[in-house]
Amino acid sequence: MIGRPYLDLVHPDDRAGSKERMKNALPGNWCAPLREHRFITLDGRIIEVESSGTAFKHRGKLMLQTVSTNISERKQAENALRESEKRYRDLMDMMPDAVMVWADERIVFANPAAARLLGAADPKELIGRLYRKVVHPDYHDIGKKRIQIVHNGGKLAIAEIMFTRLDGESICCEATGEAITFHGRQAILSVWRDITDRKKAEEEKARLASQLLQTQKMEAIGTLAGGIAHDFNNLLMGIQGHTSLMLMDIDSSHTMFEHLNEIKNHVKSSVNLTKQLLGFARGGKYETRTTDLNELVKNQTRMFQRTRKEITIYENYEKNLWAVEVDYGQIEQVLLNLYVNAWQAMPGGGDLAIKTENIIIDEKYDAHFEVKPGKYVKISIADTGVGMDETTRQRIFEPFFTTKEMGRGTGLGLASVYGIIKNHEGFINVYSESGEGTTFTVYLPASGKTAVKEKKAYDRLVEGQGTILLVDDEKMIIGVGQQMINRLGYDALTAGSGKEAIEIYKENRDNIDLVVLDMIMPVMGGGETFEKLKEIDSNVRVLLSSGYSLNSQASEIMAKGCAGFIQKPFYMNEFSQKIAEILKED
Repeated sequence: MIGRPYLDLVHPDDRAGSKERMKNALPGNWCAPLREHRFITLDGRIIEVESSGTAFKHRGKLMLQTVSTNISERKQAENALRESEKRYRDLMDMMPDAVMVWADERIVFANPAAARLLGAADPKELIGRLYRKVVHPDYHDIGKKRIQIVHNGGKLAIAEIMFTRLDGESICCEATGEAITFHGRQAILSVWRDITDRKKAEEEKARLASQLLQTQKMEAIGTLAGGIAHDFNNLLMGIQGHTSLMLMDIDSSHTMFEHLNEIKNHVKSSVNLTKQLLGFARGGKYETRTTDLNELVKNQTRMFQRTRKEITIYENYEKNLWAVEVDYGQIEQVLLNLYVNAWQAMPGGGDLAIKTENIIIDEKYDAHFEVKPGKYVKISIADTGVGMDETTRQRIFEPFFTTKEMGRGTGLGLASVYGIIKNHEGFINVYSESGEGTTFTVYLPASGKTAVKEKKAYDRLVEGQGTILLVDDEKMIIGVGQQMINRLGYDALTAGSGKEAIEIYKENRDNIDLVVLDMIMPVMGGGETFEKLKEIDSNVRVLLSSGYSLNSQASEIMAKGCAGFIQKPFYMNEFSQKIAEILKED
């Protein structure tokens, strides 16, 4: 090294600086402070050094003395540390999860994701914020327990915790944490992941699953209820038919007249029960027609008000209310059930508010309640009764569910309301709180047609002449039906199946004026039998009969040219007039 110029040792890029410092050297007053630069070793390696120097005279010459220390390893360590810190900062900045460090229950570090999560413009806004200000009040106790676990040396399992943003909005996060040392003091490192959207999606999925389960349950029970009602109506047909025949043979002075009338009245009550079952069952609509709901609601309200003087009724009807396509009798039943429910909720009397209005349901409402958007007529029925809790409200439309004491209800009233409205392509909502009363809101699709007046009830017996083919798989119905037809002046042919009916009609088509056809029969049902009858005679006149109401299957048969429909059990007057109306059309 002796004799080599100093600048030859200095890295070429650093020589200019070293040369400038050497020029400024003066004896006695030059002392170069520590300076970092690079040397080139004899074997060509570049090393980092830290140098200082002084100037002095030796034998009349200006001399420079430098002391250089190899700091390559230190510089490498510093560079590694800087790179590590940069990677750490980049990692914290890029992490989608919120990372925070807490000391003494205050935030001392937060990454950008934490700022975004809590609604801060910059992580610095969060520094110093108290834990209890960030954690939702409902989770304060849980939070304290988790902090204690960390202080005791434990590691926190992932838990769902609600937090509060700076704007007051609540968010749900998966949170975990563990103890660390931060700037020389004990702290807690916590990591939060926002799962608010996921929780909402899970809740929506659960809601839809529950809704689907409820729909399937209601449909299954509805099918069962419809089957029971059908069979029960067939039994009532036998009782009603024989009772009507017996009443035709006696006058009011007969000793059995009152007893027979009582049987007739009991049959009527039983029919109302099966109507509720059918109203709940799928396809429970009877004959729909364009109806003015204002007129219907007013009539039903007046009838109810006459018998319930302890209830004050407030009515509010929208002018020019849109017409609806409904079965008049079924909507009367809906209103009666809702009125009776309100009356039973107000044992000491109270107020009942009834309101009709036109509304338009848009896509947003459609998405939430799963109904078709469009024009609807809304009926609101609000009482000031005892109300109900959420558990009861969730089950209020289930068949046979009732909160009433024994003998005060069957549990079918509101179930039939639900079924009837659903089968009219409408929907019903209920809002209630314990002690705050109940409001039922019915929505029915509006019609663009003009409302028609309600037909008068069948009030007279019409006799006639001709031949009627009665088709039914129930021997009891065949027996009583044949006698009813004969008593009305007609000749009767009978068939116990669809196949037998076809054979009889082929042989007697010129003599048969009308076919009374049961819809539900084994092997060959009413629909198939009707089609085969049409193949034999395209002008065949058929009166469809069923223990079911006019459901989709019956409607399809009617649409193919069936002359009329009558539901079992039917009365002599109704039966006679239905027959007369069809035969008169010839």
